[in-house]
Amino acid sequence: MSYHGAVKVGGTPAVRELPHLVITKVAVGPMDNNAYLLRCQATGRQLLIDAAADAPVLLETVGSDLDTVVTTHRHFDHWGALAAVVAATGARTAAGRLDSPGIDVATDLPLDEGDTVRVGQVELTVHHLVGHTPGAIVLLYDDPQGHPHLFTGDCLFPGGPGRTTSPEDFASLMDGLEAKVFGVLPDETWIYPGHGNDTTLGAERPQLAQWRARGW
Repeated sequence: MSYHGAVKVGGTPAVRELPHLVITKVAVGPMDNNAYLLRCQATGRQLLIDAAADAPVLLETVGSDLDTVVTTHRHFDHWGALAAVVAATGARTAAGRLDSPGIDVATDLPLDEGDTVRVGQVELTVHHLVGHTPGAIVLLYDDPQGHPHLFTGDCLFPGGPGRTTSPEDFASLMDGLEAKVFGVLPDETWIYPGHGNDTTLGAERPQLAQWRARGW
């Protein structure tokens, strides 16, 4: 079955096989969070994006050694199972530098704009987007044999940016999305959000002016 990106809590994970990377998407927790397990095809090394909830489900999905857990931002629903996953696997932790103090598990690798995170032979590039939280990050995998793949946490969803609590934060998030995402990546870029279904930049790009006008 081809990858669809539509998952539900208690349901079957969705698996996408790329030439160099396998992406497994699973929904967990009472807020229907998405967690993404990335496995390097060449080495079998693994990285988890957002140990959000339901540690037994995440550990079953991991199934073997886990090198790193990256937390996209400091909201509890994205790291509720982090302590349990780290305790079970010994994985190192990574998060945006400015959000690290808001995560109740020590961050081994504070991340800044332009940093890279490795999973085996695969590199992910970190982009820092201020607005949903001060230190939120998105992770870009630029597939050398295909289109880019962007893991956006709560910064971008189908239909708009993530929640902000002030006009200044909204403007900052939109500015960051336009400069670091829409302004540099092609329409084919696949978006893996922190909740709900996937989308593409091409599907969302025509709505940018509408999002600006509505203010959310």
